[in-house]
Amino acid sequence: MMMLLFLLLPLLALAYVCWHVWLLLPLKGAVGSLVILLMMGAFAMLFASIFRATDRLPMPVATAVYEVGTSSIIVLLYLTMLFVVLDIARLVHLLPAAWLRDNWWTAGCIVLCLFGLFVYGNIHYRHKYREEVTIRSTKVTKPVKLVLMSDLHLGYHNRRKEFARWVDIINKEHPDMVLIAGDIIDGSMRPLREERVHEEFLRIDAPVFACLGNHEYYSGEPEAQRFYREADICLLQDTLTQLGDLCIMGRDDRMNRRRRPLKDIVASADKTKYLILLDHQPYHLEQTEREGIDFQFSGHTHHGQVWPISWITDMMYECAFGGYQRGATNYYVSSGMGIWGGKFRIGTRSEYLVLTIEPLQQGRAGG
Repeated sequence: MMMLLFLLLPLLALAYVCWHVWLLLPLKGAVGSLVILLMMGAFAMLFASIFRATDRLPMPVATAVYEVGTSSIIVLLYLTMLFVVLDIARLVHLLPAAWLRDNWWTAGCIVLCLFGLFVYGNIHYRHKYREEVTIRSTKVTKPVKLVLMSDLHLGYHNRRKEFARWVDIINKEHPDMVLIAGDIIDGSMRPLREERVHEEFLRIDAPVFACLGNHEYYSGEPEAQRFYREADICLLQDTLTQLGDLCIMGRDDRMNRRRRPLKDIVASADKTKYLILLDHQPYHLEQTEREGIDFQFSGHTHHGQVWPISWITDMMYECAFGGYQRGATNYYVSSGMGIWGGKFRIGTRSEYLVLTIEPLQQGRAGG
Protein backbone atom coordinates (compact mmCIF):
# COMPACT_ATOMS: atom_id res chain seq x y z
CA MET A 1 0.00 0.00 0.00
CA MET A 2 2.77 2.43 0.95
CA MET A 3 4.71 1.63 -2.23
CA LEU A 4 1.56 2.25 -4.29
CA LEU A 5 1.12 5.68 -2.67
CA PHE A 6 4.83 6.40 -3.18
CA LEU A 7 4.33 5.88 -6.92
CA LEU A 8 0.82 7.30 -7.30
CA LEU A 9 1.12 10.65 -5.51
CA PRO A 10 4.14 11.93 -7.49
CA LEU A 11 2.53 10.79 -10.76
CA LEU A 12 -0.66 12.68 -9.91
CA ALA A 13 1.40 15.74 -8.99
CA LEU A 14 3.31 15.46 -12.27
CA ALA A 15 0.07 15.29 -14.26
CA TYR A 16 -1.29 18.33 -12.39
CA VAL A 17 1.87 20.38 -12.98
CA CYS A 18 2.19 19.37 -16.65
CA TRP A 19 -1.43 20.38 -17.25
CA HIS A 20 -0.82 23.80 -15.70
CA VAL A 21 2.42 24.30 -17.64
CA TRP A 22 0.62 23.41 -20.89
CA LEU A 23 -2.10 25.98 -20.14
CA LEU A 24 0.44 28.62 -19.12
CA LEU A 25 2.78 28.45 -22.12
CA PRO A 26 1.55 30.52 -25.09
CA LEU A 27 3.20 28.11 -27.57
CA LYS A 28 1.13 24.94 -27.67
CA GLY A 29 2.89 23.26 -30.58
CA ALA A 30 6.36 21.78 -30.72
CA VAL A 31 7.80 24.07 -28.01
CA GLY A 32 5.08 23.28 -25.48
CA SER A 33 5.28 19.58 -26.22
CA LEU A 34 9.07 19.66 -25.82
CA VAL A 35 8.78 21.33 -22.41
CA ILE A 36 6.30 18.69 -21.22
CA LEU A 37 8.46 15.88 -22.56
CA LEU A 38 11.53 17.30 -20.78
CA MET A 39 9.62 17.47 -17.51
CA MET A 40 8.44 13.88 -17.87
CA GLY A 41 11.94 12.75 -18.86
CA ALA A 42 13.51 14.38 -15.81
CA PHE A 43 10.98 12.63 -13.59
CA ALA A 44 11.66 9.29 -15.30
CA MET A 45 15.33 9.72 -14.37
CA LEU A 46 14.24 9.59 -10.72
CA PHE A 47 13.10 6.00 -11.13
CA ALA A 48 16.25 5.17 -13.08
CA SER A 49 18.21 6.28 -10.01
CA ILE A 50 16.00 4.51 -7.47
CA PHE A 51 16.14 1.21 -9.34
CA ARG A 52 19.91 1.55 -10.00
CA ALA A 53 19.73 1.69 -13.81
CA THR A 54 22.50 4.31 -13.44
CA ASP A 55 25.00 1.54 -12.65
CA ARG A 56 24.94 0.52 -16.32
CA LEU A 57 25.73 4.01 -17.63
CA PRO A 58 29.09 5.79 -18.06
CA MET A 59 29.96 7.59 -14.82
CA PRO A 60 29.40 11.19 -16.08
CA VAL A 61 26.03 10.19 -17.57
CA ALA A 62 25.05 8.25 -14.43
CA THR A 63 25.89 11.26 -12.26
CA ALA A 64 23.81 13.58 -14.46
CA VAL A 65 20.86 11.18 -14.46
CA TYR A 66 21.03 10.90 -10.66
CA GLU A 67 21.30 14.66 -10.13
CA VAL A 68 18.49 15.55 -12.54
CA GLY A 69 16.20 12.72 -11.49
CA THR A 70 16.45 13.18 -7.74
CA SER A 71 16.26 16.97 -8.06
CA SER A 72 13.08 16.68 -10.13
CA ILE A 73 11.05 15.38 -7.20
CA ILE A 74 11.90 18.49 -5.15
CA VAL A 75 11.19 20.82 -8.09
CA LEU A 76 7.88 18.97 -8.58
CA LEU A 77 7.00 19.48 -4.90
CA TYR A 78 7.46 23.25 -5.12
CA LEU A 79 5.71 23.56 -8.49
CA THR A 80 2.75 21.62 -7.11
CA MET A 81 2.52 23.85 -4.03
CA LEU A 82 2.84 26.97 -6.19
CA PHE A 83 0.10 25.97 -8.62
CA VAL A 84 -2.21 24.96 -5.76
CA VAL A 85 -1.78 28.44 -4.25
CA LEU A 86 -2.37 30.07 -7.64
CA ASP A 87 -5.48 27.95 -8.22
CA ILE A 88 -6.90 28.91 -4.83
CA ALA A 89 -6.16 32.58 -5.51
CA ARG A 90 -7.95 32.26 -8.87
CA LEU A 91 -10.99 30.55 -7.32
CA VAL A 92 -11.44 33.28 -4.68
CA HIS A 93 -10.92 35.95 -7.37
CA LEU A 94 -7.64 37.27 -6.00
CA LEU A 95 -5.91 36.39 -9.25
CA PRO A 96 -7.27 36.92 -12.79
CA ALA A 97 -7.71 33.63 -14.65
CA ALA A 98 -5.89 35.17 -17.63
CA TRP A 99 -2.65 35.18 -15.62
CA LEU A 100 -2.61 31.37 -15.71
CA ARG A 101 -3.27 30.93 -19.44
CA ASP A 102 -0.96 31.73 -22.36
CA ASN A 103 1.03 34.18 -20.27
CA TRP A 104 4.79 34.63 -20.71
CA TRP A 105 4.97 37.05 -17.79
CA THR A 106 3.58 34.56 -15.29
CA ALA A 107 5.74 31.77 -16.73
CA GLY A 108 8.85 33.97 -16.50
CA CYS A 109 8.12 34.98 -12.90
CA ILE A 110 7.66 31.34 -11.89
CA VAL A 111 10.94 30.32 -13.54
CA LEU A 112 12.86 33.19 -11.92
CA CYS A 113 11.40 32.53 -8.46
CA LEU A 114 12.18 28.82 -8.60
CA PHE A 115 15.65 29.44 -10.01
CA GLY A 116 16.44 31.82 -7.14
CA LEU A 117 15.00 29.44 -4.56
CA PHE A 118 17.02 26.45 -5.74
CA VAL A 119 20.24 28.42 -6.13
CA TYR A 120 19.81 29.48 -2.51
CA GLY A 121 18.96 25.88 -1.51
CA ASN A 122 22.11 24.56 -3.18
CA ILE A 123 24.38 27.19 -1.58
CA HIS A 124 22.77 26.51 1.79
CA TYR A 125 23.32 22.76 1.36
CA ARG A 126 27.02 23.21 0.61
CA HIS A 127 27.53 25.19 3.82
CA LYS A 128 28.14 22.71 6.64
CA TYR A 129 26.84 24.05 9.92
CA ARG A 130 28.96 23.37 13.01
CA GLU A 131 26.80 22.53 16.03
CA GLU A 132 28.69 22.53 19.33
CA VAL A 133 27.46 20.80 22.49
CA THR A 134 29.21 20.45 25.84
CA ILE A 135 28.08 17.88 28.40
CA ARG A 136 29.51 17.47 31.91
CA SER A 137 29.55 14.10 33.58
CA THR A 138 31.03 12.48 36.67
CA LYS A 139 31.86 9.45 34.50
CA VAL A 140 34.79 11.07 32.68
CA THR A 141 38.11 12.04 34.25
CA LYS A 142 39.33 14.29 31.44
CA PRO A 143 37.72 16.16 28.52
CA VAL A 144 36.91 14.11 25.42
CA LYS A 145 36.19 15.78 22.06
CA LEU A 146 34.10 13.94 19.49
CA VAL A 147 32.96 14.79 15.97
CA LEU A 148 29.61 13.15 15.21
CA MET A 149 28.03 12.92 11.77
CA SER A 150 25.25 11.05 10.03
CA ASP A 151 23.85 10.56 6.53
CA LEU A 152 26.91 11.24 4.40
CA HIS A 153 25.21 9.52 1.43
CA LEU A 154 28.41 9.11 -0.53
CA GLY A 155 27.73 8.03 -4.10
CA TYR A 156 26.85 9.55 -7.44
CA HIS A 157 26.13 13.02 -6.08
CA ASN A 158 28.46 13.31 -3.06
CA ARG A 159 31.65 12.27 -4.79
CA ARG A 160 35.20 11.82 -3.50
CA LYS A 161 36.21 15.45 -4.10
CA GLU A 162 33.30 16.70 -1.98
CA PHE A 163 33.97 14.16 0.76
CA ALA A 164 37.64 15.20 0.85
CA ARG A 165 36.42 18.67 1.85
CA TRP A 166 34.43 17.14 4.71
CA VAL A 167 37.49 15.20 5.88
CA ASP A 168 39.41 18.47 6.03
CA ILE A 169 36.60 19.94 8.18
CA ILE A 170 36.84 16.96 10.54
CA ASN A 171 40.62 17.14 10.86
CA LYS A 172 40.51 20.84 11.69
CA GLU A 173 38.55 19.94 14.82
CA HIS A 174 41.34 17.63 16.09
CA PRO A 175 38.84 15.21 17.66
CA ASP A 176 39.71 12.27 19.89
CA MET A 177 37.38 10.13 17.77
CA VAL A 178 34.73 10.37 15.04
CA LEU A 179 31.30 8.74 15.34
CA ILE A 180 29.00 8.24 12.32
CA ALA A 181 25.37 7.21 12.76
CA GLY A 182 24.81 5.32 9.51
CA ASP A 183 24.00 6.00 5.86
CA ILE A 184 27.61 6.57 4.91
CA ILE A 185 26.71 4.97 1.57
CA ASP A 186 23.93 6.42 -0.56
CA GLY A 187 22.84 3.29 -2.42
CA SER A 188 25.20 2.18 -5.14
CA MET A 189 28.70 0.96 -4.33
CA ARG A 190 29.91 1.61 -7.87
CA PRO A 191 31.02 5.28 -7.50
CA LEU A 192 32.68 4.49 -4.15
CA ARG A 193 34.66 1.64 -5.68
CA GLU A 194 35.65 3.47 -8.87
CA GLU A 195 36.80 6.58 -7.02
CA ARG A 196 38.38 4.62 -4.14
CA VAL A 197 36.48 6.76 -1.64
CA HIS A 198 37.67 4.60 1.26
CA GLU A 199 41.11 6.23 0.91
CA GLU A 200 39.65 9.55 2.13
CA PHE A 201 38.55 7.90 5.38
CA LEU A 202 42.15 6.84 5.92
CA ARG A 203 43.09 10.56 6.03
CA ILE A 204 40.97 11.15 9.14
CA ASP A 205 43.32 11.81 12.05
CA ALA A 206 41.22 9.96 14.63
CA PRO A 207 39.63 6.53 15.03
CA VAL A 208 36.25 6.26 13.29
CA PHE A 209 33.30 4.27 14.67
CA ALA A 210 29.98 3.81 12.90
CA CYS A 211 26.73 1.87 12.84
CA LEU A 212 24.77 0.80 9.77
CA GLY A 213 21.88 2.75 8.27
CA ASN A 214 19.05 1.67 6.00
CA HIS A 215 21.00 2.76 2.91
CA GLU A 216 23.80 0.34 3.72
CA TYR A 217 21.17 -2.37 3.32
CA TYR A 218 20.00 -0.84 0.02
CA SER A 219 23.57 -0.99 -1.26
CA GLY A 220 23.98 -4.56 0.01
CA GLU A 221 25.08 -5.18 3.59
CA PRO A 222 28.05 -7.45 2.75
CA GLU A 223 29.42 -4.87 0.29
CA ALA A 224 28.88 -2.12 2.86
CA GLN A 225 30.78 -4.09 5.50
CA ARG A 226 33.63 -4.62 3.07
CA PHE A 227 33.78 -0.86 2.42
CA TYR A 228 33.85 -0.18 6.17
CA ARG A 229 36.82 -2.53 6.55
CA GLU A 230 38.71 -0.94 3.64
CA ALA A 231 38.04 2.51 5.12
CA ASP A 232 39.30 1.36 8.56
CA ILE A 233 35.94 2.18 10.11
CA CYS A 234 35.14 0.21 13.26
CA LEU A 235 31.65 -1.12 12.56
CA LEU A 236 29.47 -1.44 15.66
CA GLN A 237 26.67 -3.77 14.59
CA ASP A 238 24.83 -4.63 17.79
CA THR A 239 28.21 -4.48 19.48
CA LEU A 240 30.17 -2.11 21.67
CA THR A 241 33.71 -0.93 22.31
CA GLN A 242 35.16 0.61 25.47
CA LEU A 243 37.83 3.28 25.19
CA GLY A 244 39.06 5.18 28.21
CA ASP A 245 36.07 6.65 30.03
CA LEU A 246 33.69 5.95 27.14
CA CYS A 247 31.62 2.94 26.11
CA ILE A 248 30.39 3.31 22.53
CA MET A 249 27.55 1.09 21.34
CA GLY A 250 26.20 0.74 17.83
CA ARG A 251 22.85 -0.81 16.91
CA ASP A 252 22.17 -2.56 13.66
CA ASP A 253 19.60 -0.73 11.55
CA ARG A 254 15.88 -1.45 11.86
CA MET A 255 16.07 -2.93 8.35
CA ASN A 256 17.38 -6.01 10.13
CA ARG A 257 14.24 -7.26 11.87
CA ARG A 258 16.37 -9.70 13.87
CA ARG A 259 18.71 -7.15 15.40
CA ARG A 260 19.52 -7.66 19.05
CA PRO A 261 17.39 -5.97 21.72
CA LEU A 262 19.09 -2.91 23.14
CA LYS A 263 19.05 -4.36 26.67
CA ASP A 264 21.21 -7.29 25.47
CA ILE A 265 23.84 -4.90 24.10
CA VAL A 266 23.86 -2.77 27.24
CA ALA A 267 24.14 -5.87 29.45
CA SER A 268 27.81 -6.28 28.55
CA ALA A 269 28.67 -2.59 29.03
CA ASP A 270 30.63 -1.16 31.94
CA LYS A 271 28.03 1.13 33.52
CA THR A 272 30.71 3.21 35.22
CA LYS A 273 31.76 4.52 31.78
CA TYR A 274 29.96 7.22 29.81
CA LEU A 275 27.55 5.28 27.57
CA ILE A 276 27.08 6.51 23.99
CA LEU A 277 24.65 4.85 21.58
CA LEU A 278 24.72 5.15 17.79
CA ASP A 279 21.33 4.21 16.34
CA HIS A 280 20.59 5.42 12.81
CA GLN A 281 16.81 5.73 13.07
CA PRO A 282 15.52 7.65 16.13
CA TYR A 283 12.61 5.43 17.12
CA HIS A 284 11.65 4.28 20.64
CA LEU A 285 13.75 6.79 22.51
CA GLU A 286 12.22 5.55 25.75
CA GLN A 287 14.26 2.34 25.44
CA THR A 288 17.51 4.30 25.57
CA GLU A 289 16.37 6.14 28.67
CA ARG A 290 15.24 2.91 30.32
CA GLU A 291 18.64 1.27 29.75
CA GLY A 292 20.48 4.17 31.42
CA ILE A 293 22.40 5.30 28.33
CA ASP A 294 23.94 8.74 28.72
CA PHE A 295 23.87 9.97 25.12
CA GLN A 296 22.23 8.77 21.90
CA PHE A 297 23.18 10.07 18.47
CA SER A 298 20.94 9.39 15.46
CA GLY A 299 20.23 10.67 11.97
CA HIS A 300 17.97 9.34 9.21
CA THR A 301 15.29 12.07 9.26
CA HIS A 302 17.34 14.70 7.34
CA HIS A 303 14.80 16.96 9.06
CA GLY A 304 12.79 16.52 5.88
CA GLN A 305 15.60 18.01 3.71
CA VAL A 306 13.29 20.81 2.53
CA TRP A 307 10.33 22.69 3.95
CA PRO A 308 7.48 21.72 4.41
CA ILE A 309 8.61 18.08 4.60
CA SER A 310 10.33 19.12 7.84
CA TRP A 311 6.84 19.60 9.33
CA ILE A 312 6.02 15.99 8.47
CA THR A 313 9.18 14.61 10.13
CA ASP A 314 8.42 16.73 13.21
CA MET A 315 5.06 14.92 13.46
CA MET A 316 6.54 11.47 12.77
CA TYR A 317 9.27 11.40 15.40
CA GLU A 318 9.44 12.21 19.10
CA CYS A 319 12.57 14.17 18.16
CA ALA A 320 13.19 14.74 14.44
CA PHE A 321 16.05 17.20 14.78
CA GLY A 322 18.41 18.71 17.32
CA GLY A 323 19.06 18.21 21.00
CA TYR A 324 16.57 16.49 23.28
CA GLN A 325 16.45 15.07 26.79
CA ARG A 326 14.54 12.26 28.46
CA GLY A 327 15.28 11.88 32.13
CA ALA A 328 19.06 11.68 32.50
CA THR A 329 19.58 10.68 28.84
CA ASN A 330 20.67 13.27 26.28
CA TYR A 331 19.88 12.83 22.58
CA TYR A 332 20.90 14.51 19.37
CA VAL A 333 19.16 13.78 16.06
CA SER A 334 21.21 15.16 13.18
CA SER A 335 19.78 16.51 9.94
CA GLY A 336 22.84 15.00 8.24
CA MET A 337 26.15 16.07 6.77
CA GLY A 338 25.19 14.96 3.28
CA ILE A 339 21.83 14.38 1.68
CA TRP A 340 19.86 11.97 -0.44
CA GLY A 341 18.96 13.22 -3.90
CA GLY A 342 18.92 16.84 -5.01
CA LYS A 343 21.46 19.05 -3.25
CA PHE A 344 19.00 21.53 -1.76
CA ARG A 345 18.46 22.60 1.83
CA ILE A 346 15.41 24.83 2.22
CA GLY A 347 14.37 25.48 5.81
CA THR A 348 16.83 22.82 7.06
CA ARG A 349 20.61 22.54 7.22
CA SER A 350 23.57 20.24 6.63
CA GLU A 351 25.53 19.86 9.84
CA TYR A 352 28.03 18.05 11.99
CA LEU A 353 28.15 17.93 15.77
CA VAL A 354 31.18 18.70 17.92
CA LEU A 355 30.52 17.10 21.29
CA THR A 356 32.81 17.75 24.26
CA ILE A 357 32.32 15.65 27.40
CA GLU A 358 33.94 17.29 30.40
CA PRO A 359 34.50 16.03 33.95
CA LEU A 360 32.01 17.07 36.60
CA GLN A 361 32.86 16.90 40.26
CA GLN A 362 30.67 14.71 42.46
CA GLY A 363 27.85 16.59 44.10
CA ARG A 364 27.12 18.85 41.13
CA ALA A 365 24.26 18.24 38.66
CA GLY A 366 25.22 16.89 35.20
CA GLY A 367 24.47 18.65 31.95
